[in-house]
Amino acid sequence: MPSAESTQASVHEPDPVRPTKEDEVAAAGSELIGGPVGRRALLGRSWWTPVRVVALVAIGMFAIGLVQKVPCYQGAWFFGASSQYTKACYSDIPHLYQGRGFAESLVPYFDKLPGDMPYLEYPVLTGVFMELASWLTPHSGSIQHQEQWYWMVNSGMLMVCAAVIAVCVARTHARRPWDGLLVALAPAFALTATINWDLLAVALTAAAMLMWSRGRSVAFGVLLGLATAAKLYPVFLLGPLFVLCWRAGKWRDFGKALAGAVVAWLVVNLPVMAFASEGWWQFYKFSHDRGVDFGSFWLIWAQNSSSPPSTDFVNTTATLLVVLCALGIAVLTLYAPRRPRFAQLAFLIVAAFIITNKVYSPQYVLWLVPLAALARPKWRDFLIWQACEVAYFLGIWMYLAYTTSGDAHKGLPTEGYHWAIAVHLLGTLYLCAVVVRDILMPERDVVRRAGDDDPSGGVLDGAEDVFVLGTQARPRYREADLGGPQVEWGGQGKPAPQGGSL
Repeated sequence: MPSAESTQASVHEPDPVRPTKEDEVAAAGSELIGGPVGRRALLGRSWWTPVRVVALVAIGMFAIGLVQKVPCYQGAWFFGASSQYTKACYSDIPHLYQGRGFAESLVPYFDKLPGDMPYLEYPVLTGVFMELASWLTPHSGSIQHQEQWYWMVNSGMLMVCAAVIAVCVARTHARRPWDGLLVALAPAFALTATINWDLLAVALTAAAMLMWSRGRSVAFGVLLGLATAAKLYPVFLLGPLFVLCWRAGKWRDFGKALAGAVVAWLVVNLPVMAFASEGWWQFYKFSHDRGVDFGSFWLIWAQNSSSPPSTDFVNTTATLLVVLCALGIAVLTLYAPRRPRFAQLAFLIVAAFIITNKVYSPQYVLWLVPLAALARPKWRDFLIWQACEVAYFLGIWMYLAYTTSGDAHKGLPTEGYHWAIAVHLLGTLYLCAVVVRDILMPERDVVRRAGDDDPSGGVLDGAEDVFVLGTQARPRYREADLGGPQVEWGGQGKPAPQGGSL
């Protein structure tokens, strides 16, 4: 029987969802650390809170990812055409230290670069991140020594971003802090974290999602604007949020979020736009002019066709496909029997962009990991998708090893690489299908089965609908169907029942 102290606390703050009770894979995995916690365990009375555990696990996995790059750090980045690929430890970071003028202390966007790339081809906030790492790098000794230091400095900064991402995911769904372990333990997350600088935008996006879940619309907008100033993809989250706010009638909150995003993006970009416009345009010019590249279904088409599609055709068609996907998501949002969760739609729109894009670099999986953990926090589905991404991670490096090893042909031939691309696409489509199923059948959504409406929804959580397409009469989901407390569409469910083991 619970004590008076625990009973009083639970009135104000419901117990967190316990993963080893709700998820069979989590329960089986817990045997590695002693098994599920019993009902007599003293929960909540230890320094080892879920958020702290998630943060430390994320740092530990990031460190394992650094160890995986050691063969390249010790020489494969600098010697041999294909060894950095056969050892699967490639990173853009050391190569671009000299290739983008940081070794010569050139100012990004303002100073023209020698070679084929006239200016830095990254968004402004990422360029600032790269420049800051350059300031912290000792500009002495051999160029190899400087590149090694540059990678280590960037890795330290990116490790902070990784911890921020895991903590934000753990805190976004207040009753599901252990979902942060999906991010912290994601193998593809550790393997790709230091390939490029994507973690900066991912961290800002995760922080924005946390702010929206707390009802802080302006802070969400500012962080999302900063994230878009670091990478383009975060701006897509405004589309689903617009449709959700339309369905719930939360126009004022969407307006504040949009205004915050626009102002934050302009504050970062306007100085460079005004004083180095040619350098500022380089990112957009490069993105437009870039041909069909690694990881996309377009590459399979181009490499198996006697008349491959032109860059202009791919740009136009890929844009149309994204627009069609966005329209489909909007219709799904307005027709769904219960208003979808924000995280579900955020995952779907970013996944649609990734699937239809003309390039898929292996680190792009980082964009989806935190959104997937919030959209479908189910270990089985998450690990199936991660297995597909790890297969692609190995496939692209083996393919590059094959193409750079001359007559030795070490690695994976073109046909094998096409299968790796297909595995990546099928894994992502599988997770999208499961999320869509959860939207159409809310009783299958593990977050809502615990009695919540939309923990990442902020002002949308528990809000009534004001605009719905199709039938206006929504059914009440029975407790027997949900496997938990009775919850109505557009409303807040009863608190989850107390008790049970972790």
